[in-house]
Amino acid sequence: LARGQMSLLGNDIIHGEKVQDDSMQYMVSVQTNVGHVCGGFLINEEYVVTAAHCGGNDLKYVLLGDHNLKSSKIKKVGVNSTCKPRDYVTLQHGKDIMLLQVILMFFFVSFQLSEKVLLNNDVKTIPLPLSKITLRDNEECSVAGWGKTEYTDYSNELRMVNVSIINQQTCREQWDNNLPRNVICAGGFGINKGFCQGDSGGPLVCNGRAVGVVSFNRGFNCHYPDIPNVYTDISKYLPWINKVVNEKKCL
Repeated sequence: LARGQMSLLGNDIIHGEKVQDDSMQYMVSVQTNVGHVCGGFLINEEYVVTAAHCGGNDLKYVLLGDHNLKSSKIKKVGVNSTCKPRDYVTLQHGKDIMLLQVILMFFFVSFQLSEKVLLNNDVKTIPLPLSKITLRDNEECSVAGWGKTEYTDYSNELRMVNVSIINQQTCREQWDNNLPRNVICAGGFGINKGFCQGDSGGPLVCNGRAVGVVSFNRGFNCHYPDIPNVYTDISKYLPWINKVVNEKKCL
């Protein structure tokens, strides 16, 4: 790819490690009828945050409750509705964030019953920023996803890596000023770890809060520092998130 050209983040965490069972229990695998397409994270008993470019009506389920997607402990939860910012076009234009309303469905002979996701020792939520934030340059955060570790086959195990926040001006220069508004840059530049293609929709976590959503990178560069990875800045969308979650409809 040419310098500065955007590419969707897929399923690769580079130089990461397996996530411990008792951490990151907010992570979910967003799935179509075919299987895993994106990561996501639970923010309350009804809503998951992921990336807008991950899809739409083709998203059918989220898997949660275990970091191994083949585990017998995994719970499959239905996607009831999807909601993107009304003026979202493509990730090149920004606003790459989406809310999934998720419900547990129970089917009986003559009726069906739906319930919110049950929070427990295996299923937890992650808090969002309370207001607009300014992250420090070089602040250490983390990001996680399912999939390849470099050019290997896909894995069912959730993996994570620590990444550092990159100065906005530096990031824009590296992207030849071809960045949408309201993004955070972290990893993939000046360090040999981060995403190769990443896991779209997963959270960038700083100080215990989900501050970003994995959006895009230069693509297919797994072996050396290059152009910074880019995340949607969640704090810029807090009014929209709160309104959708509170009113339970897409706005």
